[in-house]
Amino acid sequence: MSEHLRTALRLAASGIPPLPLRAGKLPFGNCRSCADNACGGRPNMKTPGPCTCASLCHGWAAATLDPQVINSPTWARAWWEAAAVAYHPGGAGLTVVDLDNADALAWARETLPATRTVTTTRGEHWIYRGTMASSNAVRPGVDIKSLMQYARWLGPGVGATAALPDAVRALAVKEPSPARRAPQTLTMPLRGKSGECRHRAPAYLDRGIAMAEQRITEATSAVHATVYRTFLAVLSTHGQCGCLTDAHVARLFTAAQTKGESPRHCTDAWTNARTALGM
Repeated sequence: MSEHLRTALRLAASGIPPLPLRAGKLPFGNCRSCADNACGGRPNMKTPGPCTCASLCHGWAAATLDPQVINSPTWARAWWEAAAVAYHPGGAGLTVVDLDNADALAWARETLPATRTVTTTRGEHWIYRGTMASSNAVRPGVDIKSLMQYARWLGPGVGATAALPDAVRALAVKEPSPARRAPQTLTMPLRGKSGECRHRAPAYLDRGIAMAEQRITEATSAVHATVYRTFLAVLSTHGQCGCLTDAHVARLFTAAQTKGESPRHCTDAWTNARTALGM
């Protein structure tokens, strides 16, 4: 029995659906019957498990908790040839925030709640309890892997697994198209709601605003989308209490206008972000 197969069986026993990866961190290709998805794939492609051909088909959807499938003759060769073991985070009820560089790590440490972390070759995986739609490049060096996606298994990591925060969910939310924007009634930035303050210290909010300004300032493309996502992230983290003042929001508007956004675009993005979060 290969070490990869042993790892896979341990993962399945703990409720984490595994699959083998070949060189290049890629899943094994479809069998002849499933080539070009001729078999129709799995229904809706939303649940882990192999195709009815019982082979390693359809990428992340091949991940399974069934030890008989994992240890079957059709999978045996793949485990010997595998370069790594992967798993389907969504199938385990998890979301992985993949941080690929030092800037992404610094952003996560300032913005996201502490959780279980796993060291990778270029950064860290931050693992949260809960699922969401997967999305790549939600910000420089940051990918989200959860439903309909796989992640490399690099060990159990350290720390307690926290609940998936709104700040991560907000990263994958796309701005509504102009035709569906909320009615524009704002002429000035709005304060946050009254509620329990979750800030560890006043400096936490100031650092968050400074990092948001920096994210907007450093945008080299898709400025409008970056502004919207930044507003969404700030509101999801800091918008539920009275600490977020007009002065803080004005700083964000100024940064956006310096990048070429009009005051109307800033107000539109702020309104849509509040609407998306139900504020």
